[in-house]
Amino acid sequence: MLQQTQVATVVPYYQRFVERLPDVAALAAAPVDDVLKLWEGLGYYARARNLHAAARELLRAHDGRIPDDPNAFRKLPGVGDYIVAAVMSIAFDRPLAVADGNVKRVVARLDALDENIDRPAGARAVLDRAQDLLARDDPGTFNQAMMELGALVCRPLNPRCDACPVRHQCAARREGDPSRYPVRSPRREVPAARIAVGVVSRRGRVLITRRPDSGLLGGLWEFPGGKVTEGESPACACAREIREEVSLEVEVGERIARVRHAYSHLRVEIEVFACRYRAGDVVLDGPVDYRWIRPEETDEYAFPRANHKFMAEVKKTLAPARRRAKPRRPA
Repeated sequence: MLQQTQVATVVPYYQRFVERLPDVAALAAAPVDDVLKLWEGLGYYARARNLHAAARELLRAHDGRIPDDPNAFRKLPGVGDYIVAAVMSIAFDRPLAVADGNVKRVVARLDALDENIDRPAGARAVLDRAQDLLARDDPGTFNQAMMELGALVCRPLNPRCDACPVRHQCAARREGDPSRYPVRSPRREVPAARIAVGVVSRRGRVLITRRPDSGLLGGLWEFPGGKVTEGESPACACAREIREEVSLEVEVGERIARVRHAYSHLRVEIEVFACRYRAGDVVLDGPVDYRWIRPEETDEYAFPRANHKFMAEVKKTLAPARRRAKPRRPA
């Protein structure tokens, strides 16, 4: 959970997760939909699917226990260099240095490293230096200290140099410009897109579809829709995308909501329309599953965060009108 997510954000998710799935056996036995629901809002959902797959592999091949051999541990789904070093050093005192973003920043400033850490040579230089610095008698504590130093003191902007315990050894501080390090590749401009989404209703239920396990937001549920092409109105795009994804003909009605959301690689503006089913049977082209559910049942499924930005409006729009009770006639 701590990969690419801050501790303060993770804590309540972690507490709910271990309360519901307290051990490897419980995690392995849980449906992947339950795991994704517990993970909902943390992002990078491949982490959740890999964690679930790793639990099943642990039961199959390791009697439900985490192997203390780095090579065996690395074979589990979703395990890369960072996870190997973090888990092996903290849990088993293996002398492996962690090199997450915080540690890379600390090391690059400590040595005033001129190499680009986004390139293989720079990344290797940082890892080698971190390995040289590692306290081999207590590698887990050292790694955690380095990560905390980067997160709380050696911050990307406005580093707290006066509070740094290694400020007298820091070459970047002596140069007078710690924020110059680490050297990184320029960020590419994040493109923008318009998205049209349709909430298709039929007999008091709405249609949701499931994304493929691979790719962005893999395994999550959503309302059908897609990108608005050049020269196309959002309403027309909504009808077209629904026809292409699920083979249904719909009548596009009122716009329910318009929201903005930013991913790491894309900024989107989403227009959401209430749609009435007109004809056809669901045939999937892109999604891998579908459900017709009552609007209030959306709480049982894992949706992307962008969908949650308009979910309240969806429920409000589709809520059944309450019939007013007729007053009784006096006897």
